[in-house]
Amino acid sequence: MCSSIKNSLVDSYNRPIDYFRIAVTSQCNLRCLYCMSEAHEERTDKATILSKQEMITLIEVLASVGVAKIRFTGGEPLLRMDIVELVSRAKQAGIKTVTLTTNGLLLDRFLPGLIDAGLDAINFSIDSLDSERYFSITRRDQYRRVRDNLDKLLSHNVLSVKLNVVLMRDINSDEIRGFVDLTRVYPVTVRFLELQPFDDNQIWRTGKFLGAEKIQELLQHEYPGLQTVKGKATQYYSYILPDHKGTIAIIPAFTRNFCSQCNKIRITSDGKLISCLYKKEGLTLLPLLRAHASHEMISDMLRKAVLQKPEDGKHGARDSVRTSMSEIGG
Repeated sequence: MCSSIKNSLVDSYNRPIDYFRIAVTSQCNLRCLYCMSEAHEERTDKATILSKQEMITLIEVLASVGVAKIRFTGGEPLLRMDIVELVSRAKQAGIKTVTLTTNGLLLDRFLPGLIDAGLDAINFSIDSLDSERYFSITRRDQYRRVRDNLDKLLSHNVLSVKLNVVLMRDINSDEIRGFVDLTRVYPVTVRFLELQPFDDNQIWRTGKFLGAEKIQELLQHEYPGLQTVKGKATQYYSYILPDHKGTIAIIPAFTRNFCSQCNKIRITSDGKLISCLYKKEGLTLLPLLRAHASHEMISDMLRKAVLQKPEDGKHGARDSVRTSMSEIGG
């Protein structure tokens, strides 16, 4: 199996790079106020979006160089009608862990197929459990469908599920208890995320930003019985509650610096290799894929991107501002 191949992607600072996030589209069917403006899709050139076969070729090359994990992102990845096949081909290629991040709106159409294809985990993004507030955040009246899809996902109890909640001051910061209550019944990880400075509207500059330490304070106020557990590197704070099946985490996406432990590269939907979240430019894979280049040529480009990965991208590019995380795959 390809997944048994020794990882050959190591950056200049001796960090093994074995995790790729692939944006299969930059389009989205929501317009979350901290991410995309209504006009954002007008900047998308559909002719440059990687085709299914180009995606499959890329996945095969990633497997051949020892990549262990792929996350399909967007935009909203379930807008790709071939997403189930992409998951299946990734598993067939030998990728050990295949995951997907979704807003859940279309999950009812794809969930059985994704499970059959071998998907390992889903990150489900939902920022409110109140229908009116959900509408004000997403600018789409789709709460009932999204909540029904979340309930279906949790009831399946087949996939590992994480709920991503971007917590914002005076917008949804009073909903912590509603989300944490889900961990009582379900083995889900509820993750409270800080705002990132990558959005069309730059609302993080308007006082809505809520830092990890403040989120921690709010959690501990609501739940004095919180027990700290060791989480993954990005889950700087992780907790469990007695008699709860799930866990709680805080993701200090902006205030903490995880560069020293970063093991990932992003690939945009138009085939750019982004070696760091804070780098504006990337290497372009699309011409190689369109020219049906050999796997060796493509893997050489991957290695080149890995070697361009900075030691500390966050502190090296403080003024780097993207118009949307959808440009680089969440």
